[in-house]
Amino acid sequence: MEEIVNKVANSTLEVFDLEDYYPKGIRVQIDISQWFLEGFLLKEKDFRAQLQEHDWSQYQDQYVAIYCSTDAIFPAWATILVAVQLAPFAKKIVNGTIEDLDAALYEELLSTIDYSAYANKAVIIKGCSKKPVPVRAYILAAHHLQSQARSIMYGEACSAVPLYKAPKK
Repeated sequence: MEEIVNKVANSTLEVFDLEDYYPKGIRVQIDISQWFLEGFLLKEKDFRAQLQEHDWSQYQDQYVAIYCSTDAIFPAWATILVAVQLAPFAKKIVNGTIEDLDAALYEELLSTIDYSAYANKAVIIKGCSKKPVPVRAYILAAHHLQSQARSIMYGEACSAVPLYKAPKK
């Protein structure tokens, strides 16, 4: 009987797991329409008064996404004003959803990594994760790795999808 060999464990694949870089911290969304009349109409005086009364300290050291859940049309300064109120408390503020927030966090993190450790290596960007890694983060990781890696795959070592192979020199 032939011995079973684990080829995956013996391979020279380098695994790039975005989950390893997932920033710890609480993420919240603030729906700006809560301060609009019936969720649609921004009355500046009332809007400013409600922002003054809001307890912004509840967002201390949190990652915050500001969005609007209605089809309200409102001026850009309204979102900016909410961000100004949040600034003394929040770790990071973005306009958009939690996914936009996670993507922005990954953009910052991925730009600080030294990718030279992946030079001329076969790299697999791990696909399955327990944390919400946005597609934009995978795209950015592939972009950064492409300048270094010999090849890039996506998924798991046992069922990887080829994405990139460096031209032969």
